[in-house]
Amino acid sequence: MKKKIQLTIAFFGIFFLMAFFSSAQCKIENKAFKEGEKLSYDLYYKYGIINAKAGVGSLSTTLTNVAGKSAYRIKLLANTSGIVGNMYTVNDTLTGYVDANMVPLLFTKEAFEGKDYSTDRQSYSYRNGEMKIRSIRHWKGKLRFDTIFTTNKCSYDYISVLAYARNLDYSDLKRGDNIPIQFVTGRKIVNMSIRYMGTESVKANDGKTYDSIKLSLMILDDAFADQQEAMNVALTNDLNRMPLIIEIGLKIGSMRVVLKNFSGIRHPIN
Repeated sequence: MKKKIQLTIAFFGIFFLMAFFSSAQCKIENKAFKEGEKLSYDLYYKYGIINAKAGVGSLSTTLTNVAGKSAYRIKLLANTSGIVGNMYTVNDTLTGYVDANMVPLLFTKEAFEGKDYSTDRQSYSYRNGEMKIRSIRHWKGKLRFDTIFTTNKCSYDYISVLAYARNLDYSDLKRGDNIPIQFVTGRKIVNMSIRYMGTESVKANDGKTYDSIKLSLMILDDAFADQQEAMNVALTNDLNRMPLIIEIGLKIGSMRVVLKNFSGIRHPIN
């Protein structure tokens, strides 16, 4: 009987430690950005032989509260205009909420792409080392799905993964090294890797050339026959880790976002 009790205590002790470390590994101190940061971008749309300037975008960070908890609200806007806007309209607003340790709390997306309008909402809650995610999507005003799933691994959306990636330490990584995470897409979670692609000089649209860290966010799920890129990012290779270039696939074509201006950054530019 005594041995059985000891085994039971040991089991729950191991379970507690696994839950603790699973949660702790998802936390990373924010050293890259602060409230008031605002980054402005030019947008370029690519589809087939079309590769043209298409509009403007921005990435801004403010402080707010989510369920009584202090959080960063990070908003990415992308709006097409001109000839490309007439051909294929993109007016997207992606908003992510993360706490001081880059743990995701909430994600919303409003997307006007072509003739389609959709909204997504992903809310996160945490208990006993598990993350519970409720994912809701409406398409053209009608509910497509409302589902809940759980995981004990670090999982991110389009905005929180960018905040997380800005605070990772890449100093000991070699080109092609992967940092495994999970990514929330629609009604499921897929395996993803933040793939370090080395450093490279990148010219932004403010006329300056920056040393950058290049990353490729790769979907590694069994549902895909080949590895699929969800996003490519170039970050400044300094303490700010400002996104210089973001490339995101759309339903039709892809969008390239190039830094044009910035203000409210946390650290001086080297």
